Amino acid sequence: MNRLNGKVAIVTGASSGIGRATAKLFAAEGAKVIVGARRAPELQSLVAEIKDAGGEAAALAGDVRSEDYHKALVALAVERYGKLDIAFNNAGILGEAGPSTEVSEAGFAEALTINLTASFLAAKHQIGEMVKHGGGSVIFTSTFVGYSFAFPGVAAYAASKSGLIGLTQALAAEFGPQNVRVNAVLPGAVDTDMYREMNDTPDKQGFVTNLHALKRVAGPDEVARSVLYLASDDASFVSGTASLVDGGASITRT
Repeated sequence: MNRLNGKVAIVTGASSGIGRATAKLFAAEGAKVIVGARRAPELQSLVAEIKDAGGEAAALAGDVRSEDYHKALVALAVERYGKLDIAFNNAGILGEAGPSTEVSEAGFAEALTINLTASFLAAKHQIGEMVKHGGGSVIFTSTFVGYSFAFPGVAAYAASKSGLIGLTQALAAEFGPQNVRVNAVLPGAVDTDMYREMNDTPDKQGFVTNLHALKRVAGPDEVARSVLYLASDDASFVSGTASLVDGGASITRT
């Protein structure tokens, strides 16, 4: 416990799933947390949960496609808590799915904008603030899809999330000398709204479950614990990694 005592963190995509679980875990471990997402009511309920459990948090709803929104999240962290140590850039979408020959230009661009460009814009402002206070930890949510395991019909999702790995490595190399660590977490299937959207029948869910060596999908809290590790000083010499949290999907296709 208290692995993040005295730290200040931003979590995007915090209204549900992995983001919500991570925000709660960060707060339980002592961090002051700024939570962001589109849905204000869900963010306010999250802040209330954190405070009821004895933690500290504040929320700002907005659109991650907006650079001004990321500036505002950083400004809120500094205004409320004086600094920024950790950023978990988790917001993302599945995007337009289906045969790649039928995916629209707009659908492909939307996935790139929300999953990749928005993460770059977030990190751009987060890292600048971290450097002022001696460093920090930036974490992106990528995926095993398009990295160690390819699915048909999700080209936009796979391309955008694979791009996050390249962004992770580039930023880690650039800002390592300023003591900013940058890593990506690559979940397998996780029981979230997006998972249920992609796998809306028992047959689909059974197929996805069997892709994993553990023969189950993860809970959001299981991924959150891996994010906590990357955010904490336990990972003080870990940077530039694509950290698989995929239940062994990368080693089996049966």
